[in-house]
Amino acid sequence: MSAISAADIISILKAEVENYNWDAGEQEVGSVIWVGDGIATIYGIDHAMYGEIVVFDNGVKGMVQDIRRNEIGCILFGSDTGIKEGTKVTRTKKKAGIPVGEGYIGRIINALGEPVDGKGEIPAKDYRPIEEEAPGIIQRRSVNTPLETGILSIDSMFPIGRGQRELIIGDRQTGKTSIAVDTIINQKGKGVICIYVAIGQKASSVAKLVSTLEHHGALDYTIVLVSTASEPASLQYISPYAGTALGEYFMYQGKDVLMVYDDLSKHAVAYRALSLLLERPPGREAYPGDVFYLHSRLLERSSRLNDELGGGSITALPIVETQAGDVSSYIPTNVISITDGQIFLESDLFFAGMRPAVNVGLSVSRVGGAAQTKAMKKASGSIRIDLAQYREMEVFTQFSSDLDDNTKQQLQHGKVLMELLKQPLAHPLSLHEQVMTLCLANNRVFDSVEVKKVKEYQKGILEFIDRKHPQIGFEIEEKKALTDELVEQIIEAAKEYKSR
Repeated sequence: MSAISAADIISILKAEVENYNWDAGEQEVGSVIWVGDGIATIYGIDHAMYGEIVVFDNGVKGMVQDIRRNEIGCILFGSDTGIKEGTKVTRTKKKAGIPVGEGYIGRIINALGEPVDGKGEIPAKDYRPIEEEAPGIIQRRSVNTPLETGILSIDSMFPIGRGQRELIIGDRQTGKTSIAVDTIINQKGKGVICIYVAIGQKASSVAKLVSTLEHHGALDYTIVLVSTASEPASLQYISPYAGTALGEYFMYQGKDVLMVYDDLSKHAVAYRALSLLLERPPGREAYPGDVFYLHSRLLERSSRLNDELGGGSITALPIVETQAGDVSSYIPTNVISITDGQIFLESDLFFAGMRPAVNVGLSVSRVGGAAQTKAMKKASGSIRIDLAQYREMEVFTQFSSDLDDNTKQQLQHGKVLMELLKQPLAHPLSLHEQVMTLCLANNRVFDSVEVKKVKEYQKGILEFIDRKHPQIGFEIEEKKALTDELVEQIIEAAKEYKSR
């Protein structure tokens, strides 16, 4: 066995030193000093960013939500049972984000972008931060293309445009989610990707909604993002931002997206719980001082991009629940001031059988006629004034027995309009059906029909026109305009139907 010379040893050592990997992979590690209720306080991480992801020893992730002088506060995206005082925490230097891609369409996911429908992994194309700055003024263009809901009372009086934010507000069980679901169903074949974000809801309610979408073939272009009531407040808090990040992926590809946030009252409550646990000072109704910013930075991301950026859009339908119809409470007034209009649903109307229970007086669209087709603008003409006159007259005449013929006619016309605005669940009307209905209503075709039979008569007359005179519907859908000739053809077709 030959002895190794000193020169050999020196050359080996030299080679080791030269090839040594000097990148020690520097990591900033801290330790937990307090944990509980889904919140952890960490000492020893001095350079963390707000919104950064940190990883605990047991693999649970957290997000930096509070930065103090000597410690940071984190919200946990998982159970805190395996975390105790002294647990090591590592910085990732990455902001919270969500994987995105076309593979998500038709799937049900949680707030972290993980599938919860049992259909296997989802291939991701990209990774987007959940908190993103909203497009600037120069990057936007005005809202001018309608996003049809298929609900006659909304499309005729409070039209929603692509890139608009229209609040759906009302008490519990007044049909807020139903309006959103009908709007999703109505986007079939219109090239709109829908994202439904369920915040703090029962899993059974979400399951029912998914089966409705599946039944109508709407799940093919819809993503359902769920953070149920049983999940931590932290996941409920990030879920609408995660949903918007998914929407932005499609928007920047030039596509149109419909976002439904159901609902932002529960989102504010989840944020309030986190803020109080992080020991932030409570303000009005115990909400933190930045609760307005919470929703404004979310809803400002919904917009219509200019042509240079592809012309994509995100249309937002945030839902807010009121208590006893009080729209002047804290969260409703906040969201009303951020959005471009609201659809107010009233309990009294709902229980009186007026469904959807849209209150025509308190509802408004601040985009208005700019988001309506010429056909709809012309057909909807005086409907709002007629309804307002009817409501006023109804109050004055409810105790009168002898009424003149003119008043009787006006009351009958108002009752017929109210009946026409009733619509069954998951039965959105196409543009030509809405235009023809309004056209016939304005020309008093339905006034001679008994109020109880108006809906049946409407269905029959629309089916008859589609079958016998299909060119009328085709022309309205294609040209999106209503000429005097078309109006005459619709009235002639109605006379033909009546004289059968």
